[in-house]
Amino acid sequence: MTSATETDPALAQTDDSRRVSTLLGLLFGLAGMGSSSAAVTLALLGPDLGVDAGLAAWTISLYVLMLAVTTALYGRISDLVGVRAPLLAGLVLMSVGALVAALAPTFEVLLGARILQGAGAAAVPTLGVTILSARYSGEVRGLAFGRLAGVAAAISCLGPLIGGAVEAAFGWRAVMALPILGALVVPLLWRALPTGGSGARLDVVGAVLVALTAAGMVLLVQSPSAGLVVAAIGAGLLVLGVPAVRASVRRRPDGFLPIEVVRNATVVRSAVSASAVPASWFAMLIALPAVLLAEGWEAWQVGLAMLPSAVVALMVPRVAGPMLNRGGPARALATAAVIASVALLVATAGAHWVSAPVLVVAIILVTFAFGLGQPALSAVVGDAVHHEVRGVALGVSTLLFLIGGSVGSAVVAGLSGPVGMPGALLVLAVLPLLGLAVLAPTLRPAPA
Repeated sequence: MTSATETDPALAQTDDSRRVSTLLGLLFGLAGMGSSSAAVTLALLGPDLGVDAGLAAWTISLYVLMLAVTTALYGRISDLVGVRAPLLAGLVLMSVGALVAALAPTFEVLLGARILQGAGAAAVPTLGVTILSARYSGEVRGLAFGRLAGVAAAISCLGPLIGGAVEAAFGWRAVMALPILGALVVPLLWRALPTGGSGARLDVVGAVLVALTAAGMVLLVQSPSAGLVVAAIGAGLLVLGVPAVRASVRRRPDGFLPIEVVRNATVVRSAVSASAVPASWFAMLIALPAVLLAEGWEAWQVGLAMLPSAVVALMVPRVAGPMLNRGGPARALATAAVIASVALLVATAGAHWVSAPVLVVAIILVTFAFGLGQPALSAVVGDAVHHEVRGVALGVSTLLFLIGGSVGSAVVAGLSGPVGMPGALLVLAVLPLLGLAVLAPTLRPAPA
């Protein structure tokens, strides 16, 4: 007897996309949980390893730094050799880094392990959307993008709850080891991972220049909470890196950063606009726990407060997919920006009145915006470039997306002291509106 999926190729593709996108979302979520779950351990690992809270926070900052700066590298490598090898290498680095972090005898070893872990975890966001872009098309791809983002956001939202529970039962070292679970997903995805690439050689000089310039951008936006030395290093890398990258692109137009990607206005505008959405989301992931913990809440109670947003994240794909197909990814991206701005305004009120219900509504809204904005960005960038440079285009857009997250966390950490948490969130509420202004030209209908 023949099954329905064997006789209907479209249905078979839909069934396969559900499994593959869910598994990729699980990987993406575990990578994100390396930050959200570890955040609840800072108060405990600091005294255990003999450092204060400010230094302990670098276990998060360095992880996010490496997660951001190496995304474009994985994207370009996937263009050259396919997805399987770089994804496997990234997951090995992530797992080894997590294991060393769990066993770290000193704070210095812990920081080195977190750098390694972040460099490995960076493979997941870029290569996940690359796999879906290459494997699916049309309505199926839109649903797959939405499902990946929804599952990833749900797991990241559960990070504080899972981290709090694991820490209470086994200690902070067990929390650091959680990303090792990603290795269990690889065998289930193995056959879906493309191996073909262009076969060209990697432009190593171009890769190093882009990575250092990206590091400068991330350090600079994190400097309000990290100090003048970090700001000086970030500014120096950025000032030297930007002209060096431009010269590298002129020297090798088909090198690490292809000129086809750099000059693609749709890619650049969409990525810059979309970066405001993770800025809002990461800001809320910091702001909600900060406000509630200051009121005497326990870490596990904060995790429970974020549970509704995890449920919403799982439901977003049912809405995101149809929106991408009906109105197009650019309009979906604009919608996500508006919702993110509204979410931050609601969060401003919640922080001002110290109202847990209002803050929960705000993080639900921003989770919806993230679950819509991330797949919309992947779709618009994937459609805007040739398949031979799709990996690096998605890598660059993901880089800007993650830098947006760094901006959100930096603004909350840097401004909440002098102007208060409500003031910091109110400042951030402007960013999605600025993103809309950048995106506006791509929303205009093409001339007849």
